[in-house]
Amino acid sequence: MRHKRSDFPDGFLFGTATSSYQIEGHSFGGAGRTHWDDFADTPGNVVRAENGALACDHYHRYEADLDLVAGAGFDCYRFSTSWARVMPDGRTPNPEGLDFYDRLTDAMLERGIKPCATLYHWELPSPLADLGGWRNRDIAGWFGDFTETIMGRIGDRMYSVAPINEPWCVGWLSHFLGHHAPGLRDIRATARAMHHVLLAHGTAIQRMRGLGMTNLGAVFNLEWADPADDSDEARAAADLYDGYYNRFFLGGVFQGAYPEDVMAGLAPHMPEGWQDDFTTISEPVDWCGLNYYTRKLIAPDTGPWPSHKEVEGPLPKTLMGWEIFPDGLYNFLTRTAREYTGSLPLLVTENGMASPDVVTNGAVSDQPRIDYLNAHLDAVKRAIADGVPLQGYFIWSLLDNYEWALGYEKRFGLVHVDFETLERTPKASYHALAQALK
Repeated sequence: MRHKRSDFPDGFLFGTATSSYQIEGHSFGGAGRTHWDDFADTPGNVVRAENGALACDHYHRYEADLDLVAGAGFDCYRFSTSWARVMPDGRTPNPEGLDFYDRLTDAMLERGIKPCATLYHWELPSPLADLGGWRNRDIAGWFGDFTETIMGRIGDRMYSVAPINEPWCVGWLSHFLGHHAPGLRDIRATARAMHHVLLAHGTAIQRMRGLGMTNLGAVFNLEWADPADDSDEARAAADLYDGYYNRFFLGGVFQGAYPEDVMAGLAPHMPEGWQDDFTTISEPVDWCGLNYYTRKLIAPDTGPWPSHKEVEGPLPKTLMGWEIFPDGLYNFLTRTAREYTGSLPLLVTENGMASPDVVTNGAVSDQPRIDYLNAHLDAVKRAIADGVPLQGYFIWSLLDNYEWALGYEKRFGLVHVDFETLERTPKASYHALAQALK
């Protein structure tokens, strides 16, 4: 790494992140069935129909995994809680699930690691999916009850909490594109899910405030959109992509409004009375988290709304086929502070890359990941120098894990996981970070 801790402001936080379904092993501890299990069981949805039943077996190996977090010198560990582990039917608490997160929290604190929780990272209990899931307005109340249940148990020891990871993925990717559970391609379902996920976010913030909790935030995945050419049509197409991917969610939470260009397509499909929900949706938060990976080039097409398509870009790409574009991170940090959050603290809550990592003679050389992190930390330093109130940077991910519809093929981890033996092997990037963070 060409960066070290002393290059950043005093108190700047470095962390790494994971999510429950991707690492824990969902077949343990009384966890209930999720819509991801249903999605994976449906032919054609997931590579080799793989699921999170075993994943990295973090449920049993969490102490050793937290030793890796501490060993790298990270200040924080961003983990998520599984709704279906805490409440297998979505409504009724499971003592085993609550006990697990209790143990996990204490194990972080014993190692001097700040616990940074995400309440929901996509593992909706199947019984709630049966009732319409994110299409059903009642989900905001169900999610509020889940929030009170899990945070009533561990909230007193959390450093920070955000309700929902990546609302665009919960709404658009899963209900319009159909790439994630529940795998719908339905614009009415999309409009409702996008709105209800923000209503659930605000409801959770209110419930946690009621528990006396502080340092609560919102986390958005943002993807930079550039026009594929210099035409006005391509510019408009890129702006619309930016609208439903980025500005819809930021605008809902921080401005109490949705972008006009997005509502031109979604308004006919929105739930009745949606305009009255912004008081809850825009409940004040203490920080804003940005997950950033790539950009897209967008061109117009003649199909139905949103009438555009992605065009392959010229930049080097990760194993996901995503362009490596660090300027996008700088652009989002400066734009978010300028247009949405002002002096509110910002965090980069996810950044990282998938690469074809293999163990050779007991080691994993992943220089491309080191290069990727260096380039994005350059963007972080530029943003700080330009006055952005950025307070931390989290790397995705601690471990190679279950990469959703892509199964176990794409490796994002700082630590290699052999999915046959579950052996952990820290990669060169892990060792480089440990040195940089000393």
